[in-house]
Amino acid sequence: MKKYALLLSALLVFSAQANDEEDMFEKDGFLATQSCVDAGSFTSCYLETYACGTTDCFMKTEAGVDNETPLVLYSHKDGITYTLDISKLERSEFDEGVNRNDVTIMGELDESKNHIIVHEFKAPPPPKKSFFKGCL
Repeated sequence: MKKYALLLSALLVFSAQANDEEDMFEKDGFLATQSCVDAGSFTSCYLETYACGTTDCFMKTEAGVDNETPLVLYSHKDGITYTLDISKLERSEFDEGVNRNDVTIMGELDESKNHIIVHEFKAPPPPKKSFFKGCL
């Protein structure tokens, strides 16, 4: 009898976790700062906007100071910009995905504000190194 109770409790735990994963919102897109998305400069956006918020902000901001600029996810499929709450993860985890496309964000969606509370984050692998074989 004790074995059955233990088995039943284990099944309940796993089903609760499965339900939580089903409720998780998942979206792919381009991870950047709001100023990059507003300017429409995606891969050509300067990484200084990640540290201080706008281009040329390095002239006004002390070196090494991180203003913790809010990140957004722009979905090319929907044409919607989602603001991100990344407080549940370390900001440094997002370094590999900034200014990259096909970034997957998983979390809770607030549709009224297009706001995602991020629980998980996946970045695509970095591009392969290429070798230039042409004339200079």
